[in-house]
Amino acid sequence: MYIQWWDEVEEPQEGKGFMEQSEKECSQLINLAKPRMERSLVSAQNTNWEGVVSSRRTSSGRFLAKGQNQLVRRIEKRIAEFTFIPVENGEGLSILHYEVGQKFEPHHDYTHPDSFSFKSLGQRNATLVMSGVKEGGATVFPEAKKCASSARRWWKKLPEYGKDNGLSVKPKMGDALLFWSVKPDGTLDPTSLHASSPVVKGDKWVGVKLMHVKAKDLTQEVMANRCRSTSNR
Repeated sequence: MYIQWWDEVEEPQEGKGFMEQSEKECSQLINLAKPRMERSLVSAQNTNWEGVVSSRRTSSGRFLAKGQNQLVRRIEKRIAEFTFIPVENGEGLSILHYEVGQKFEPHHDYTHPDSFSFKSLGQRNATLVMSGVKEGGATVFPEAKKCASSARRWWKKLPEYGKDNGLSVKPKMGDALLFWSVKPDGTLDPTSLHASSPVVKGDKWVGVKLMHVKAKDLTQEVMANRCRSTSNR
């Protein structure tokens, strides 16, 4: 699994922190999404890959339209320049909110061939996360040291959702974490299995940007469909 990580900086510095978002930018993104937050859903095979409420994922969220305003366009451009993935290949920025005890259990961001997302945009190939939380709420990669077949069996037994057996990343506001769901040869990478551990103190706001291998103009109608079947972290 390939991961890139950028630490937070107090002030902009040349040559450092290209992907870091300022505290002001993060607050503005949260304020854009707050008035229209809805319960997060997961896609399921038995519902033809439509989104359903699940105890595996208990956050709330909201998609921001691509290019919605100057701030969103600036961040989309920043992501595209750093990842070398065109803006057109990205989904709308998803703002997620986790309160105390809320989580998202282990899942992959790559999509099933029968899903709406795959048929429209091809496979997801990368995910960018921007986050902050006081305690708990780490993004965990349990397969960093364990195989895919056993990950879910030992998941619930871990004291901090995998912190002692896998890779656990606790970001601060403004940090950015990029990980890839496919390998350089285009095959799926099962070690990209990840989760959001329960928040212990405070709350967690995450900005998630999913990028695909194909470009497509995501209209408001299409994004509405995606909001019902997303499987973000």
